[in-house]
Amino acid sequence: MPPPANTKRASSPPDGGWGWVVVFGAFVSIGFAYAFPKGIAIFFKEIQDFFGTSYSEVTWVSSIMLATTYGVGPISSILVNRYGSRPVVMFGGLLCGIGMVSAAFCTSIMQLYICVGFITGLGLALNLQPSVIMIGKYFLKRRPIANGLAMAGSPVMLCTLAPLNQFLFDSFGWRGSFLILGAILLNCCVAGALFRPIGPGTASVKTQVTKEGKGALKQEVTEDAMEISSPTHLPMENKTEEEEDRDCCEKINQYLDFSLFKHRGFLIYLIGNVLMFLGFFAPIIFLAPYAKHIGIDEYSAAFLLSILAIVDIVARPTTGIIANSKWVRPRIQYFFSFSIAFNGTCHLLCPLASSYTGLIVYSVFFGLAFGMVCAMLFETLMDLVGAARFTSAVGLVTIAECCTILLGPPIGGMLIDTFGDYKYMFVKCGLVMVLAGTFLFIMNYYNYRVLAKEEKERKAKEEDPKTVRTENEGRKNWIKETTQDGPELEPLREEQAGPKKEVNGISEV
Repeated sequence: MPPPANTKRASSPPDGGWGWVVVFGAFVSIGFAYAFPKGIAIFFKEIQDFFGTSYSEVTWVSSIMLATTYGVGPISSILVNRYGSRPVVMFGGLLCGIGMVSAAFCTSIMQLYICVGFITGLGLALNLQPSVIMIGKYFLKRRPIANGLAMAGSPVMLCTLAPLNQFLFDSFGWRGSFLILGAILLNCCVAGALFRPIGPGTASVKTQVTKEGKGALKQEVTEDAMEISSPTHLPMENKTEEEEDRDCCEKINQYLDFSLFKHRGFLIYLIGNVLMFLGFFAPIIFLAPYAKHIGIDEYSAAFLLSILAIVDIVARPTTGIIANSKWVRPRIQYFFSFSIAFNGTCHLLCPLASSYTGLIVYSVFFGLAFGMVCAMLFETLMDLVGAARFTSAVGLVTIAECCTILLGPPIGGMLIDTFGDYKYMFVKCGLVMVLAGTFLFIMNYYNYRVLAKEEKERKAKEEDPKTVRTENEGRKNWIKETTQDGPELEPLREEQAGPKKEVNGISEV
């Protein structure tokens, strides 16, 4: 089982100090994890022509990368719990560099799926989760602001990568560009080195897990010894299989808290986000190709991503400050739901933008909506499940989201291949996100109502003295009746003597 919430830890997160250095490291790691799969879309038109593939086939590169980044969430969470954030992020940066350098020598689209999609995506996954977890360990009161600043790494990187990728392609081609990008991604190793362990809290958790492991080991040794000495023991093979299954489940539960699937707020968040990601990434991946499709030159098309990213840079920290205010913080789930619906509305209106000026306006509003969603994506989850269960929650959420993340862009590519027009892809994404935002708004309203009712009933039960008096009178009457039933219940009365004294002691206090 995961460590309980009342485990002895450091008195409180620092909320500053070295935490701001950690925020900078997370800024770099999260920036590459989110921006790189979108920025690489600059090369899709040329890769499509080079290999002679369709829109849907070439978009699988980004889809596999994004799905791997999200789907490896539980593995990343387990590695963080086992080894800490610093080595995991540094190893992830090394994988990113290896994947992109290998992609420079690919001779087929399938090889790009493996090198860029899977290997680089795996490295980005090992950068994303630990960065978010480290911010949760270093910040509490200022956590929304810290999350907003760290999440701003995504638009900053996108704003830089979009024109940089176009320049690299014009100068070195897509193969030479991949070599240089592989070297740039090695900076994730430097960012990971900044993730200094917070120390006492982590150490105490590891100590408890170690003690529990030792206690379980002693118990298993004792059971094995009793089994061997017993003349009527079960077959050893069956017993060993049962023990192995039990041990495997216990080890998994140490790192992933599956009891979260009984948490009402967590399930609402999970369903809404799985639906949202079906239309979340496709518009930003197809924005530059769409601009090229209607006759806009390459650098102007890449500049649309820079405009989106510049607005995103401002939107994320601003959203973090607003979400941290006393008016929004108690009902941050409503603000998150509105952001998703606003995002979808922008996509529904995108087909009306048939000129470059119209696409600039769309990019501005899209950047605002995109930044609002990303700034609150993890903060709303931590608001629901708490910091103690956040690591497990992130892992479980990301693996559930990876399916729709994987399918979203290829479905958009199929619509483009079928109808020969991008507007159907934007309409599909807009409808899905409006539906997701509406679902989250309604279900969060229901969840808040139920929580308020449960809290009211709990307080009423604690404040009502009649309930306590009725329970005490019931115990006394039951014990009085047992004294009149004869000597055969004498052992039962002796067993109730201890609990009776304890109850009286509590009532007197």
